[in-house]
This record gives sequence, structure tokens and C-alpha cells, in this order.
Amino acid sequence: QVELVESGGGLVQPGGSLRLTCKVSGSGSTFNIYSMSWFRQPSGKPRQWVATLTNNITTTYWPSVKGRFTISSNSAQDTVYLEMNNLKPEDTGVYYCKVDLALTSDYYRPEGYWGQGTQVTVSS
Repeated sequence: QVELVESGGGLVQPGGSLRLTCKVSGSGSTFNIYSMSWFRQPSGKPRQWVATLTNNITTTYWPSVKGRFTISSNSAQDTVYLEMNNLKPEDTGVYYCKVDLALTSDYYRPEGYWGQGTQVTVSS
């Protein structure tokens, strides 16, 4: 199994910055990661995709965060980051880390793995 734990959320003013961290751990068998993503969920709304890092090389972003957010990982792929700059009130929500394993992984599942979320609030 794979466990994800997010941290780094908090309250910031518009225009401020935050860096979210997601620690990835597993036990019982080895695994390899195909992609890592961040989602966010505003209060009372469904989760929405924010950013994805595929094969630890290729990044894609939701248009409203492109140029402001950066997703990255370390070489061991046991830590995922989301650097957020020039934050806006509409960025407010619970941010979730998601990992999708490679098809060859012993722990592969189509729905991937999710963290518990960390709250980000952008307000004056």
C-alpha cells in the first residue's frame, strides 16, 4: 500500500506564497510512480484537478494556476511539492496529493492513492 501525507497549508493574504509538501511512503512491496498530482476542493464543491507531474519530467497545469504554481518531486519520488505564488482568494480550498503508480507496480490500482488534504485559505 501507499500512504500520502500533505502539509504546509495555512492562511495567507492575497499575493502571498505557500509551499505544500506531500510525503509518500509504502510498505510490503516495492512500487514505482507514474504520475503525481495535486487537486483542490473548495468548501461544498467537488475536487478539481490542479497540476500533474508525469514520469518526474512532464508537468501540466489547470489554466488558472499556470505560471503561478509549480509541481515538483525529488529524485527518489518520496516527496511531492506544490509551490504556490501570487495566491488569490479563489485558490482557497483543501489541497490533496494524489499518486498514480505504474502499471507494473505490485500496488497498482486505477483510482490511485490520495492523501488526507491540507487547508489553504487566501484571505485578507
